[in-house]
Amino acid sequence: MSDFDLDGYFTRIGYGGPTEVSLGTMQALHATHPRAIPFENIDALMGVSVGLDIASLQDKIFRQGRGGYCFEHNLIFLHALEALGFAVSGLAARVLWGQPDDTITARSHMLLRIELGGRIYIADVGFGGLTLTAPLLLEPGLEQDTPHEAFRIVETGDHFRLQANIGDDWRTLYRFDMSQAHEVDYRVASHFLSTHPSSHFLSTLVAALALPDRRYALRNNRLSTHHAGGRSEQREIATAIELADVLENQLAIVIPDRPAFEARLREKRIVET
Repeated sequence: MSDFDLDGYFTRIGYGGPTEVSLGTMQALHATHPRAIPFENIDALMGVSVGLDIASLQDKIFRQGRGGYCFEHNLIFLHALEALGFAVSGLAARVLWGQPDDTITARSHMLLRIELGGRIYIADVGFGGLTLTAPLLLEPGLEQDTPHEAFRIVETGDHFRLQANIGDDWRTLYRFDMSQAHEVDYRVASHFLSTHPSSHFLSTLVAALALPDRRYALRNNRLSTHHAGGRSEQREIATAIELADVLENQLAIVIPDRPAFEARLREKRIVET
């Protein structure tokens, strides 16, 4: 990926750590990325096309200082790891969060497969309020701590399930297998998620940021703050102005046209005033 601006990526995430192909480098980047680049779906909510080519990704995330959703986050991360020399490829997942584990959903989420030192890891810097903050060894049943929650990968039949320990309960985020996915697959899924009337990204505001001592997770006008150690709190945001302030000041999100965004929040009845 010769067109990828690796220095621009390091500047965007504020990274000055190791760059050799090693587990330490991968862990450091995986921790730094989701605390610097927020998850957000403002473009889809505003009816703006989401570009997944390198030029569009770098313009939005590096030069405009924006965030994005799973394809944008994980494609940027894939390009960065490739530029450093990692053996990395893309996978696709069926999201099961909030649904029964046997539900068959579309392959609408992106994650990464990394081969390192004869072992396979998965990485995912784009799952919103529960995005991984460390790569996970692909070893089914192994409980693995991250800077935030503990996670595990469960092997079930012909696929794996990623689970997070939430309040001493293992909850499934998504299911995936080792079939390689390509950028064209992500473009098709992204087009559906950002344009089809049935996509929740057209009617629901979603944003998140993983700081070292807490997670912020916003859905419409409800902001959840999950602190290290398990304490959580929720806040209902009453107005479009206040909600935009929260996005900018707490979640570090750049709103490209704030008046239009506030109007869209009211139009979609995400807030009333």
